Amino acid sequence: MRKTVTGIALAAAAAMLLTGCGSDDGAKAGGSAADKAPSSQSASPETAPEKGVHEVTLEVGGTGKVAVMYNAASSGFEEQSLPWTLTETVELTAAEQRVGYLVTAVPGTITAADGSLQQAPCVIKVDGKKVADNDAGKNPKGCTFTIKG
Repeated sequence: MRKTVTGIALAAAAAMLLTGCGSDDGAKAGGSAADKAPSSQSASPETAPEKGVHEVTLEVGGTGKVAVMYNAASSGFEEQSLPWTLTETVELTAAEQRVGYLVTAVPGTITAADGSLQQAPCVIKVDGKKVADNDAGKNPKGCTFTIKG
């Protein structure tokens, strides 16, 4: 009898958790951010940028070709001709506005002026402002920045 009651309680708890995981805004799973935006908002060039919408620019300097791993609105790991620039619009969800959204650019190595290998220089700009760099390639971690708001 005790096992039956425990099993029923676990099944009820699982059902409650699964029910709470649905979307409360009526948007279908996997819908775009445009599907989730209220229809009463209209964008015009004269108004301030929409909250949670940011223009992100990733830059990698140097010459030649290098593999670049990146994450902004899209992500990838591809060989790029240098200098390389990617500009995208990142639309943050309400949760991402609170906890943040990680943007990265991690370039591979290039030959420095002294003949040694070092990471290619990278820069991240958000809404036109420089927010991260890798100290001209001296920081091997690449460029990362967490966007909030």
